[in-house]
Amino acid sequence: MKKKFFPLFALVAACNLQADEKALTAPKYVDEAPLPEKWPAPGPFNKVEKKSYPAYRAAFTNGKGEISSFWTLFTHIKKNDIPMTAPVEMAMTEDDGELDQAGMAFLYQNGKVGSKGPDGTKVEVRDIPAARALSYAWQGPDSKENIAKARTALEESIETQNVESTGFRLLGYNGPGTPRSKRTWELQALLK
Repeated sequence: MKKKFFPLFALVAACNLQADEKALTAPKYVDEAPLPEKWPAPGPFNKVEKKSYPAYRAAFTNGKGEISSFWTLFTHIKKNDIPMTAPVEMAMTEDDGELDQAGMAFLYQNGKVGSKGPDGTKVEVRDIPAARALSYAWQGPDSKENIAKARTALEESIETQNVESTGFRLLGYNGPGTPRSKRTWELQALLK
C-alpha cells in the first residue's frame, strides 16, 4: 500500500511560503539616523497608539514647500555643526478638509545641543515641552490618501478615548536614500 505524502507536503510548503511572504512584506522601520534622546521608536504600524514624548530642542522654519524647508534646515544644521537626527517634524494645518504642511523642524539630539533663538530670518531654534500624542504609523509614501487614512483612524480614536487634540503633526523618519515604499511616517494628534 502506497502512502501519499505529496498533498500534506504541498500544504506545509504553502503555509511556510505564506509566512515567508508576510515576513517580507511586513512593515519594518529603516533606521537611517539616531532618534533624539528618550524619543520613542516609530510604530506600531497601521494602528493607533498613545505615546509620550520628552521635551526637545528643534530648528523650525515656516516654509510651506517641503523641499525648500528641508534645504533651509539642512543648511542651518551644517553651518552650526548640528548632527542630523530622525524624525523630521512637519506642522500640519487643515485646508479644505485636508491636512497640509505648514512648517518643518529638524530635531536636535537633546536640549544641550546648539542654542535657542533665531538663526537669520528663516530659522528659529526652540525648546518644546514634553507632550502626549495619539500616533498612527505607516510605511510607504506620505500621500494625501495615506495621511487621510491615518487622520481618520486618529479621529476615531480621539472620539472613543474621549480626549482632546490640539492639532496634528507629521513625522518623517527617512530621507531620499530610502525607497518611497520603505519610508516610515507617523501622523500624530497632539493631546491637551
